[in-house]
Amino acid sequence: MTATPSLPPSAGGGGDAGRSRLYSAPEMRKSASPPETGRFVTGSILRHVVVMAATGSVGLMAIFAVDLLSLLYVSTLGDPNLTAAVGFAGIVQFFATAVNIGLMIAAGALVGRAAGARDRASARRLATSALTLGTLVSALIALLIALLANPLLTLIGARGEALRVGALFLHITLLSNPLLAAGMLFTGLLRAVGAARQAMLVTLAGAIVTAILDPLLIFAAGLGVEGAAITVCVARLTFVAVGLRGVLQSGLLGPPRRADLRADAVALAVVAGPAILTNLAPSAASAFLARLFAGYGTEAVAAASVIDRLTPVAFCGLFALSGAIGPILAQNWGAGRFDRMRGVLRAAAGVTLAYVSLVWLVLALARGPIAALFGLHGVAADLFGFFCQVGGAIWFCNGLLFLGNAAFNNLGFPLRSTLLNWGRATLGTIPPGLIGAALYGPRGVVAGMGFGSLVFGALGFLLARRTVDRLEGAGPNLLPTPGTPEAPHRAAPLPVGHAHPGPAS
Repeated sequence: MTATPSLPPSAGGGGDAGRSRLYSAPEMRKSASPPETGRFVTGSILRHVVVMAATGSVGLMAIFAVDLLSLLYVSTLGDPNLTAAVGFAGIVQFFATAVNIGLMIAAGALVGRAAGARDRASARRLATSALTLGTLVSALIALLIALLANPLLTLIGARGEALRVGALFLHITLLSNPLLAAGMLFTGLLRAVGAARQAMLVTLAGAIVTAILDPLLIFAAGLGVEGAAITVCVARLTFVAVGLRGVLQSGLLGPPRRADLRADAVALAVVAGPAILTNLAPSAASAFLARLFAGYGTEAVAAASVIDRLTPVAFCGLFALSGAIGPILAQNWGAGRFDRMRGVLRAAAGVTLAYVSLVWLVLALARGPIAALFGLHGVAADLFGFFCQVGGAIWFCNGLLFLGNAAFNNLGFPLRSTLLNWGRATLGTIPPGLIGAALYGPRGVVAGMGFGSLVFGALGFLLARRTVDRLEGAGPNLLPTPGTPEAPHRAAPLPVGHAHPGPAS
């Protein structure tokens, strides 16, 4: 069962050489015109949060829903091995996706901060560098995972037909990983400047293509799992086509320059590095959980695969919410509006509680029909039903951690996010998962995961609140300079009793 990462834009920084290059006096004078203010530094905080989250939810819901529908199509082929194979492949592939998320976080944080500080030239340059460097990095990561596909699948418990089909699915879909990276970067850049509707259209277009093409290739063409993998590639190409148009219309791209790429790589790496480490944590936890479930047979793995695809649909609002507050926090930090930053966290926590309560009720009432729809029986149906009964509490805590991640990533403390996520992926997953499995079987694995989410979710949100207070108390010297987020990260002390900045999500 996947421990899912957050998707908010993040913060980082660069070295002194990078700062002097990025913000020389002539460039600052040039970028000061025209003096546009960020759209999130005025107006209703709750409205900004809800609108950004709602538009993000539509796009995410579309993507996750067709992903779930694709698994439903595969499950109707009548072979649990195929369902398990797609689940195993998804876990391995998420290691590549985690890198893409980190790149998106870095681009969104730096560009959003530049937009909040009214520095359009820097925003355009950073966006161009992020797209160029991100595409290259994603291609290298995809090649590495493709070469190691069989060993990685075997490590998490794939065997026999599930191993063979899972490897085939990976090899096809990894070809389009650079397209996925570019598409995610486009959505992050558009959201960073407040173009939520355009960002939504990127994912929505890919989802529509998937919904149409999936049944045609899986059933009509008789390609089965291979058809589902080909559809993934076509959908990612659609992301790029729609996203590129939106980013060009927003004036965020220009021709890449070698000198800019070298200088911006430092700032992007300082943000993306911790963000990638953070998002690799859920992948590691998912791999561990998959191996635990594999011990209870293919049916348990199939149930976990359905849960992995259903929860992003059911709780997509939490992903969208954490992504929504990223640019809002970044722009208000750039404008020095700490009162509004605290308001963003309060509003987001309230929305999280209301949203999760509603989804939890629906899942609990509909657990039987949903299990039957995916052909889950015996151990699989029991495990799925138990998750629907307790999953709301788990995902409320996950939502709080997502909000904390968004705050840390955008306020210059990305390593705190990494620390919390790796803490949940290790201390919050392995010991309680093993203990739960020993005492209660597969249900115990789910309960153990919930315990870890409770501890680290509460801790992450409380630390995020304290981080805003500390930044305000440190005074104007810690206000961010676009492209140099590491400055506040170094200067601002951690809350008393906490370690030096380390991993964060």
